[in-house]
Amino acid sequence: MSKKQWQGWGPGERAEQHYLVQPRALAGGGDVRHISEFLRACGWREKSKSGGPLLMESPSRALRVAYDPYVIPGGWTIHGKADALNGEWSAHLGRQTPVEIIAGLTDALTRPRSAHAPNVWAPLQEQHWNTRAEGEHYVATSPDGSASLHYQHGPDGSATWWAGARDTQNNGWTASFTPNTPMQLVQLVQLVQAFATELANPEPVMRPRGRVPSSAQIRTWSVSVTPSQLGAWQQARITAARAATWARNSVHNARPRTKTRPHTPAGGARTRR
Repeated sequence: MSKKQWQGWGPGERAEQHYLVQPRALAGGGDVRHISEFLRACGWREKSKSGGPLLMESPSRALRVAYDPYVIPGGWTIHGKADALNGEWSAHLGRQTPVEIIAGLTDALTRPRSAHAPNVWAPLQEQHWNTRAEGEHYVATSPDGSASLHYQHGPDGSATWWAGARDTQNNGWTASFTPNTPMQLVQLVQLVQAFATELANPEPVMRPRGRVPSSAQIRTWSVSVTPSQLGAWQQARITAARAATWARNSVHNARPRTKTRPHTPAGGARTRR
């Protein structure tokens, strides 16, 4: 296990030991604020009760993201109400699902729907996952065999997606995406694609000392990080969320001019700044 010292420490700060963990699918749950603070920066409202589980609601009230560690097995529930294009859907993810992977899905909830047909398997194949068909069942497995994504197409047109990761000590998590979901629910398939992209991401994720799972299948690198560095990295993600939200709202609120601006006589021109 190598040790690397990060540059840019603030004056008088004391570095704290963290670990970079790979593969990310086995890194453990992580800090839920990675998800909640991003959603809040995108205009979502927190509906959590004092001392209770986390509950975030989208500005349209059509989407909810909840995290409840107080029940068994506990974890994340993401719910979308039915609209003119899609039926009701939900996703359930175990509490040991890394927040960086869940954020692939929840971050996508804040963006406009893509006009392109989603391809869930493309990001997995790009990272050399083993993809294969088994009748009506299709499965992709990570190169080290620790993580997988499954799809089954039912005879009634339903689509079932589920994913998970597990090490040789049986530690891990599972995730399911609305059983019996019709394939025409394009939004959900796009969300599964966003989830799959982060699931297959080869970059390690960071965990503080004491929060690294005990697993023979993970690789770790010790790093020294100051509080100001952690804060700066977290703030960069929040700032990006606010900027993207502001840009989308500006375009949405823009109104095309329907009247021709009156001619301004010479000598009376005004410059707008």
